[in-house]
Amino acid sequence: MIPMVFSDRDLIQMHVEALFVHDTNGKLLRINEPDPTSPAPRFFLVRAAAGHLWRTRCDLPPDLSAGLGQLAASEPISGNLFELPRYGAEYMALLQPYTPLIAVDSEFDYYLPEMDAPRDVVTITAENRSLVQTHFDWLYETFADYAPVVAAVVDGNAVAVCFCSRITPQVAEAGAYTQADYRGHGYATSVVQGWAVAVRSTGRLPLYGTSWSNHASQAIARKLGAVLYAVDYSLT
Repeated sequence: MIPMVFSDRDLIQMHVEALFVHDTNGKLLRINEPDPTSPAPRFFLVRAAAGHLWRTRCDLPPDLSAGLGQLAASEPISGNLFELPRYGAEYMALLQPYTPLIAVDSEFDYYLPEMDAPRDVVTITAENRSLVQTHFDWLYETFADYAPVVAAVVDGNAVAVCFCSRITPQVAEAGAYTQADYRGHGYATSVVQGWAVAVRSTGRLPLYGTSWSNHASQAIARKLGAVLYAVDYSLT
């Protein structure tokens, strides 16, 4: 079973191992998804109050990876996780001559505490998977790859789902979607809550990430008492 108390260093290590598949040298190979559709970032930095951890992608030249790592090692360690990395411009300047950047992303990283299971959600199984066909048809055949999958159901159809977007023996990262016509009714909060309870029942810690610009997702984190332990910064 997962212990009840984690250090920030433990959390960010488990987080990075859940997000990515690494090669034998600790470089990023790909995103840790059953069917990854986007590449791993060229540079990934996760910052916590107790320290930082970073990764570079396996196809970067060694001298470029070393330069990025030297900058990351110099990032100030601070309890204020709402600041951007000090050397953001320098990371981009190092990468730009090698390849144009596609995306710059920042994300808050939380874990979800123990809580009671909501009554208004169901777990998707082989017997009831038809519930996802109307709005989340991609889960009909693949739900087992993302289990546990928890849904809010209205008129016989799942209108919101939460599932394991990344998973390891220690942790699971939440992925949550609500069908557009049903947003604003609390369904997302319910399915994330139900998913967190289901994940803890497997002996894993439920992790929840949200981009800096996704205020609705941040509101869910607040409602559920999610604990902020780190922030991500990635260049792809």
